Amino acid sequence: MSNDTVIQVDSVSKRYRLGVVGTGTLSHDLNRWWAQLRGKPDPYLKIGANQHSKFNIQHSTLKSPAEDDDPDYTWALRDVSFEVKQGEVLGIIGRNGAGKSTLLKILSRVTAPTTGEIRVKGRIASLLEVGTGFHPELTGKENIFLNGAILGMTKAEIRSKLDEIIAFAEVEKYIDTPVKRYSSGMYVRLAFAVAAHLDPEILIVDEVLAVGDAEFQKKCLGKMQDVAGQGRTVLFVSHNMAAIRNLCNKAILLQSGTVRVSGEADDCIGAYMCTSRSNRVDFSGQLVKNAQIIQEDNTMVLRVQYSLPHPIALPCLGFLITDTGGTPLFGANPKEQGVGRPAFPKSAGCVCVRIKSPKLRSGRYGVSLWFGDGQKDFFTSPNCLQFEVVNIDNPKEQPGRAVGAVTPECDWLFE
Repeated sequence: MSNDTVIQVDSVSKRYRLGVVGTGTLSHDLNRWWAQLRGKPDPYLKIGANQHSKFNIQHSTLKSPAEDDDPDYTWALRDVSFEVKQGEVLGIIGRNGAGKSTLLKILSRVTAPTTGEIRVKGRIASLLEVGTGFHPELTGKENIFLNGAILGMTKAEIRSKLDEIIAFAEVEKYIDTPVKRYSSGMYVRLAFAVAAHLDPEILIVDEVLAVGDAEFQKKCLGKMQDVAGQGRTVLFVSHNMAAIRNLCNKAILLQSGTVRVSGEADDCIGAYMCTSRSNRVDFSGQLVKNAQIIQEDNTMVLRVQYSLPHPIALPCLGFLITDTGGTPLFGANPKEQGVGRPAFPKSAGCVCVRIKSPKLRSGRYGVSLWFGDGQKDFFTSPNCLQFEVVNIDNPKEQPGRAVGAVTPECDWLFE
């Protein structure tokens, strides 16, 4: 572990047992233990179940995640390895169930890994769920001192930050009220304020910021940027790709408990968006045979083939271009642009739209499609295509420094 590394994760795996642990009653558990002590079969074993995996698992040798196929257990994490340098802001992304929260709980020492090792240098402040570490019967002020003590702070250190924490959380009026009477928004505001202001070397934040309003989320992101600017380390889990891109310089993408991509935040975000999108359009009844994006110089061509059970006069194709965070950039359809109807109705054909000089900056983008007859939609498919733009005409373009996804055409005049 190098001097500038604050978190090192080596081949960490976490296994959970499925279903109910134990028989459900103390007397049955005692009967099971007595049978085991005498070498007798489990009296509560289901017919056809495996005696070893159900009854005597504590004496078995733990297999590696790749080898263990016991149906009674599941691996939430499998051989996860990465390291975090001091001052880095690491984004952890992935679909629900990918293992993000399990990883943060292991890093926060809430639970232990089944296999592997974690080395951490410095004090950790974790905000894994609303009100983590709060006692509902204590007041807001008392919980600030309680959380500070858990983090290893002295009373003097906590008292010096008390006014700042209360002001940030915007709960001055209720600070002497038991937190059990707080709303979920007040709860998370105070919890984040405590975690961020008590000078932890490492700040771990799960998706709890979604509870707060937009203004408070903006304030929290700014605070995390300040924490990182002071040389401290932040681990941030979010499904908001725009927040990940703005806040994080590194990221890891978890998929089914394993690290699929690790590196620059933009690369991980792009890989994440690809996993949530299909590279082909798959409509019910195969009404669309093919859909593709073609780039020709400064023109982007969207081509869609269709086949319908009845002819239509105007094959109305609508499209929407979005960035990797799902933010709409631009879109159009023939009807809104006043395109005339073809000479005669057709039940099959191809719709081709040329998007002239879209001026997209380098990056990955998604396409959503709608198809109808101008009166109603026959089918829709959000985020069904994805493509990447590389601006070879502007080799000096520096991704990440420009604002927005589109390069405007500007005439500059200096007087």
